[in-house]
Amino acid sequence: MKHSANKIQIAGYDDLFGSSAPILAENVVEQVIEVPLEKLYTFQNHPFQVLDDEKMEETVASIKEHGILMPGIARPRAEGGYEIIAGHRRKRGSELAGKTTMPVFVREYSDDESIVIMVDTNIQREDILPSEKAKAYQMKYEAMKHQGSKSGGNTLDELGDAAGESGKTVQRYIWLARLSDSLLDMVDRKKLGIVQGIDISFLSEEMQQWVQVILEEMGCAVSTSQSSKLKEYGKNGELTLAMVRLILTEEKLKERKVTIKADKLMEFFSEDSTSEEIETIIYGLLQEWKSRH
Repeated sequence: MKHSANKIQIAGYDDLFGSSAPILAENVVEQVIEVPLEKLYTFQNHPFQVLDDEKMEETVASIKEHGILMPGIARPRAEGGYEIIAGHRRKRGSELAGKTTMPVFVREYSDDESIVIMVDTNIQREDILPSEKAKAYQMKYEAMKHQGSKSGGNTLDELGDAAGESGKTVQRYIWLARLSDSLLDMVDRKKLGIVQGIDISFLSEEMQQWVQVILEEMGCAVSTSQSSKLKEYGKNGELTLAMVRLILTEEKLKERKVTIKADKLMEFFSEDSTSEEIETIIYGLLQEWKSRH
């Protein structure tokens, strides 16, 4: 393929991408190639969203004024063009800025190497969503297992160390990645808590669909007590659609409030009875009634 663009020599890979990137042979001069945007393709199963939001507007403004300051990373595709490993937002920003090409560092990488670089160049973003982190950790974990532990230790711990998190936290996010896309979206929108989402991730696809249907139908939140019950019944193979409905609505029933009008109450109490006295008497009578039934 003939490149329409210029090739710009740079000092070295680490100068561009940091010391965490794969180490190249000594004295190798790397090149940045200006690649037509239509020849740059999204990384397969790329877990990070590229949104036309306020931050993208800032990226576009920067590209219009200064161009692409940090080249992307890509690898050649067998079918032609290049697969972006890092630089999806920069590509979109270039499109919106009216550019036709983008500077990209091109090199042959294996699937596992590409996944590790792709995750490492995105995972430290401040605005990363739970679903993005979950899918990214899952992809990198599988890639690292293929490559084997570098230190002979726990792969989860190694993954966590690279991201500044514990191996246990990484494991929880990997579990979260087993949620359906619809439930993961609820986690992203804070309609479903991460802890509750992890519990539900242990359910089968069909059971997760039941949960989604009931949540959308009832508009109810899920407590840790409820998600724990769902997980336990699912583990034992006892969970049904009817049981999901019962579990997810039981706390709403518990929170039901009953209002008794004051004039009705005063038929049984003197006018100088305080609210505390009335409440105590009513509670005592209810306790007595409960003990008899």
